[in-house]
Amino acid sequence: MRPLPGGRNTIERIARFGYGARGIVYIVVGALALLAAIGQGGRAGDSKDALRAVLSGPFGAVLVGVIALGLAGFALWRLVEGVTDADRRGTSAKGLAVRGAHLISAAIYLGLAVSAASLSLGLGMSGGDGMHDGTAWLLAKPYGRWLVALGGLGVIGGGFGFLGKAWRGDVTDRLALDTQARDRWAGPVGRSGYAARGIAFLIIGGFLVAAAWHQRSSDAKGLTEAFALLRAQPYGWILLGLVAAGHAAFGAFGLIQARYRHIDAPDIDRVDDAAGAAVRALT
Repeated sequence: MRPLPGGRNTIERIARFGYGARGIVYIVVGALALLAAIGQGGRAGDSKDALRAVLSGPFGAVLVGVIALGLAGFALWRLVEGVTDADRRGTSAKGLAVRGAHLISAAIYLGLAVSAASLSLGLGMSGGDGMHDGTAWLLAKPYGRWLVALGGLGVIGGGFGFLGKAWRGDVTDRLALDTQARDRWAGPVGRSGYAARGIAFLIIGGFLVAAAWHQRSSDAKGLTEAFALLRAQPYGWILLGLVAAGHAAFGAFGLIQARYRHIDAPDIDRVDDAAGAAVRALT
């Protein structure tokens, strides 16, 4: 097993904490959905449902508060990745698309972090139904229907990207692990997780396209409804169980990333400089 690269700076520690927090959330998401699939209780829900489940357990408020900090750290790392190109994606069309997706991810996980913090402080889950509210707002705007459709196609594209990554098996490329460890356990866990996320993205993107087609924000649905759609199919409990187990694997892979991922994190001063340059480029 190869040693972890480089020294640890503040951003790298934050990033690893963030991967771990995200991993825990998806482990809970997958576990609850798997229990629902086999009829042993639980509810096939999304990340917010997972946070509520953690809150109801021992030391729930403290644990959700720690997860909130981790998710905020993950959002910061995604922002750093997108702005500074910490992973050296480059400025090709594919590289810019990946960096743009990181910026969108930063906004999503920051929102989830705020919701988790609110929940841990006893303020309830903040933010309402972001999927429906955001879609309704866009549909009310000029060309909003096309923007929603474009967003849905983007999510579908992300789903195919996840599935392609699972098929190619290159999920471990950025892990500081030897070939045997990659092949025996890290690779299968990661591929299962990415495949499950890909299926979920395809369904959620389809919901968004349907919302644009019918011009109904109620058609825009998230992971909870994606799980429900799978459960409603013939042998749906098997389909749901497989995708649920995949989400738990995605969470487990997040813990693997927290420990073994190559993170070439820039110093904070470099992040400030890159952010300033990005702002100047937009003004």
